Amino acid sequence: MIAPDYLTDASGYKGAADRLFIPADETEVSAILREANEKNIPVTATGAGSGLTGGRVAQGGWVVSLERFRKLEIFDGHARAGAAISLLELRDAAARTRQFYAPDPTEISASVGGTIATNASGSRSFRYGSTRRHVLAIRAVFMDGSIREFRRGDKVEFDVPAIPVPNTTKYTAGYKLEPGMDWIDLLCGSEGTLAVVTEAELKLLPIPPELFTGVIFFPSDEAALAAVDQWRGVSDLRMIEYVDRNSLNLLLGRYPEIPREAGAALLIESEGDDVDAWEQRLTEADALIDASWFAMTPADRERFRKFRHSLPELVIEFIQKHGGLKMGTDMAVPIDRNRDMLACYRKRLEAEFPGQYVIYGHIGDAHVHVNMLPSTPEQATRANELLKEFAREAVRLGGTVSAEHGLGKRKAGLLALQYSPEHIEAMMAVKRRLDPNWLLGRGTLFPV
Repeated sequence: MIAPDYLTDASGYKGAADRLFIPADETEVSAILREANEKNIPVTATGAGSGLTGGRVAQGGWVVSLERFRKLEIFDGHARAGAAISLLELRDAAARTRQFYAPDPTEISASVGGTIATNASGSRSFRYGSTRRHVLAIRAVFMDGSIREFRRGDKVEFDVPAIPVPNTTKYTAGYKLEPGMDWIDLLCGSEGTLAVVTEAELKLLPIPPELFTGVIFFPSDEAALAAVDQWRGVSDLRMIEYVDRNSLNLLLGRYPEIPREAGAALLIESEGDDVDAWEQRLTEADALIDASWFAMTPADRERFRKFRHSLPELVIEFIQKHGGLKMGTDMAVPIDRNRDMLACYRKRLEAEFPGQYVIYGHIGDAHVHVNMLPSTPEQATRANELLKEFAREAVRLGGTVSAEHGLGKRKAGLLALQYSPEHIEAMMAVKRRLDPNWLLGRGTLFPV
């Protein structure tokens, strides 16, 4: 009997499998994949289970857990981390050497392997981009049992065509394909469908000596959006996160000190300590300065991170209480279409789910998360339809159907909204070359 924890993810999506393997090293992973390939048995690699799209949830076959891949070595400028190392463990180990790993997915229990699989990003992607930019080397096992290490600059040995790239600051929908590309760029974001990543070398950066961090409250949503437009060009700004009024209402139970007059909030983090410049910016933006929160210590910054992370936690708690699946978007649009996408969200949500939704996230990248809170099966069905409607609008505006979570199994059907059959066939041709029997991560990205 396989424990349920191996057959679900944070969205509540559930699966089934015939057998669970917990290998101790790459040699064992190689033997498992080789046997599965010979016997034509699907294999799903699984990590921390923090994903939201069902990519790690098997729909039959074998499950391979990488929980024993726990190597962690910190060097000057880089780290070597096993697939099972959590972002929290990496963060704390790097901090002891005054370094940090720039990709900052909100869920710090996520594993290194999982974040590579989805090309994850997070709150600091506004300045530092997604995971792909910070991977220096990858060790991976393929379905034929071969074990390979690829370093940045190692080119894919076969021809791949170029497929369109959305005009967004980040995306993770399908394979990134371009002639002469690196192996790292191919594997990062492939959602465990091309190889099993066992270890990675990751770039580390020096921790800035000073940071200006705050949760800034605004009297209205419009004032917050105007501040976003004004502050995007601030050179030292490395984080700008958005929280709407509905989100603040949801957070009140945990944070009763949230000002009742706030219509929205922005979480910002800027390198340096130019407090006077920020005071002027806040004044000009009509921020509720006296009611806002400012970090004086690292403990304050951690409190703000938990404040932001409480939102997805509370959404998941609501969904679990009502027995459904998480109904959230992961779309991004070009920066200049940010307000257009937000207007679409609000118009449709107020018509369909008034008071039953929250909007928050990476507004600096025009990448906010809409989470609907359906309380009945009928509402859940309508929410699922609305997700597709939002995806079509994001693509129409030049954006992507997924910016950081991947598509997994739950959202695999959205790939056809962004790419033509020709482009999807180009991706599938790469899949067939590396996994001819179509066994690894079956059902993820490409519906069976």
